[in-house]
Amino acid sequence: MARPLVAIVGRPNVGKSMLFNKLVGQRLSIVEDTPGVTRDRLYAPCEWCGRKFNLVDTGGIEPGTDSEILQFMRQQAEIAIQNATVIVFLCDIQTGLTASDQEVAAMLLKSGKPVVLAVNKMDQTGHTNPDIYEFYNLGLGDPVAVSAVHGHGTGDLLDECLKYFPAQDEEEDDDEVIKVAIIGKPNVGKSSLVNRILGEERVIVSNVAGTTRDAVDNYFENSKGKYLLIDTAGMRKKSKVDDRVEKFSVLRATMAIERADVCLILIDAGEGVTEQDTKVAGLAHEAGKACIIVVNKWDAVEKDDKTMDRMCKDIRRDLAYMEYAPILFISALTGARVEKLFDAINDVANQAAMRITTGMLNDVLADATARVQPPTDKGRRLKVYYMTQVGIKPPHFVIFCNDRELFHFSYRRYLENQIRATFGLEGTPIKITIRQKGDKEG
Repeated sequence: MARPLVAIVGRPNVGKSMLFNKLVGQRLSIVEDTPGVTRDRLYAPCEWCGRKFNLVDTGGIEPGTDSEILQFMRQQAEIAIQNATVIVFLCDIQTGLTASDQEVAAMLLKSGKPVVLAVNKMDQTGHTNPDIYEFYNLGLGDPVAVSAVHGHGTGDLLDECLKYFPAQDEEEDDDEVIKVAIIGKPNVGKSSLVNRILGEERVIVSNVAGTTRDAVDNYFENSKGKYLLIDTAGMRKKSKVDDRVEKFSVLRATMAIERADVCLILIDAGEGVTEQDTKVAGLAHEAGKACIIVVNKWDAVEKDDKTMDRMCKDIRRDLAYMEYAPILFISALTGARVEKLFDAINDVANQAAMRITTGMLNDVLADATARVQPPTDKGRRLKVYYMTQVGIKPPHFVIFCNDRELFHFSYRRYLENQIRATFGLEGTPIKITIRQKGDKEG
């Protein structure tokens, strides 16, 4: 059974993101004093009184707005409301009750979902600000006084939310869920791909580059398995990242890579591999993540029978350090080949988690050293004693030898190729550590 979902909604700038961060206990949501900073729904797991649930921060609801982005934000909030177990409607004591609050309240009442009314910025303790009583006019019951800055009242707020949770069933086994980060430079179609997979407008899609600012988690299940899709803000060149919010977004994308099991590196078929794509791919490679190179917008390219081969060669040349990553050609717009992604995701996730016995590894090592003699230097020959696997995600091997200095990079590459030729390990980097006799373990 999926965890209960608590959605925080309200008009812009009432402190939703700050409350979200306070409840989650870390700075996950971007907080800026600019209305409209939170655009997509942002999810995070939470726990209160032994109950695990998911919290979602939404963009501010602006009733009757003309701005395209603000309309998107309103749609996002509406989808969060539809999926929520309970809604926290956040108002602001400093601005008092506004016409917008009343419109949002009417929308929430229409949804038929349980609503907990919270009034933020009640920063003083000891006495109740009498202005809180005007919020009874919303018809949503007793308001809970909270301070997102200091954390006052957050326990009372969560106690109220807990009343609406269903009876506790078995929680979802998180080990079965593959976390997939969708990364790439701005405007390659990351959000369009998420929407194509989810079959709903879960993420804002717009032709304005930089629309997605937060890394957004979307749980998804199909016949192939269970997945957590993490859509990330497009990563721009450092020189172009002068906006503070944009800097947060790059950081968030980097954090998303760290959390992921598999990274889908999206490349625009019309542009090919750009310098920025190599940087994005490099982050995933350095983090040791299983990767798939996904060429999107394939429908928009004029093709002949050699176009795909040429594109593959170009990608292999420009991303030479990622020879292990499979290449898939898709169109998020038309849905072409998108369903093939799931087999590829499962395959590379399994390869990254593969464990190989020491006996099998040493058979490969004996065969490889017999075929190509280890190098010599000034009359000294490298002796390779044995190899063992010490970790997964990515597979991490330790090779013991007589002298680390003699272990040339080219011979390391040769042994890596022999391991791949025998065991596959497609889609995942391999980490090899060289130890010489006398090295301490650890």
